[in-house]
Amino acid sequence: MQPTFVLVHGAFSNSFSFAPLQAELGLLGHRSVAVDLPGHGFEATYTRAYQAPQDLEGLATAPGSIKGVTLADNAAHLIGILERAKQNGPVILVSHSRGGMTATAAANVRPDLIDRIVYVSAWCPVDLDVNDYYAEPEMATVDAASLGLALAGNPAELGLLRVNFRTANPDALAAFKAAFLADGTDEEFLTFLNTFQPDENLDVGTSADRAQAETWGRIPKTYVRLAGDTSLPLAIQDRLIREGNALTPDNPYDVRTLEGSHLKWLVHPAPAARVLGELAALAG
Repeated sequence: MQPTFVLVHGAFSNSFSFAPLQAELGLLGHRSVAVDLPGHGFEATYTRAYQAPQDLEGLATAPGSIKGVTLADNAAHLIGILERAKQNGPVILVSHSRGGMTATAAANVRPDLIDRIVYVSAWCPVDLDVNDYYAEPEMATVDAASLGLALAGNPAELGLLRVNFRTANPDALAAFKAAFLADGTDEEFLTFLNTFQPDENLDVGTSADRAQAETWGRIPKTYVRLAGDTSLPLAIQDRLIREGNALTPDNPYDVRTLEGSHLKWLVHPAPAARVLGELAALAG
């Protein structure tokens, strides 16, 4: 039976980012569903202060709908989608970047709903909480200050993380391009940047949300490495793979590699669609 791909986006993103990939998957004969996590997509907050001309003072204080959304909320929302998808046959859960945290949390609770879990340069914490990995050597090359160049407001006061992706600050734009799409054209970069939403929730989970051997560890799993990723460097991707394999040595990752940056696989998705198509043959 044909599997359904359930696609989970990363931070500041939404289901819209998967449109080119879904087109490629559809042309290869595959069924897919792109998820909007709570507070994302058409539930996102775009204040008038975010429009041009921007009101930076207003942007720093305006409330956002994603305030209070937790990783548990994300996982519960995803589980509801997985339950519906599972009614139609096998399910392949695909996550990118921060979306891996939600995929892992859902897999810890309902492994029965997932026939294969796929991480595309995504977080799958095993030994540490996600924030703690940023202090590790594998993350030393990450420019953690790039988002700060366009930070709007105080996250502690807003109850969310807000970034002004419509900034005209050339240093911020250069940092974003280097982090997300260094191998893309300026036009591709600005187009993708305009699909980002300004707000993201603050909850990255706890040790209870790390991969659990008795549940998550039962699911066949694939890690797609992005060789040119500077947001989630290859070194940390490989560490996550090693940690997952150590947790479930009888069920190691099937590892694939795609060339390109953090977002290149979504801008030019044909190679990724072919890899996912190969995985569909395993789950069908």
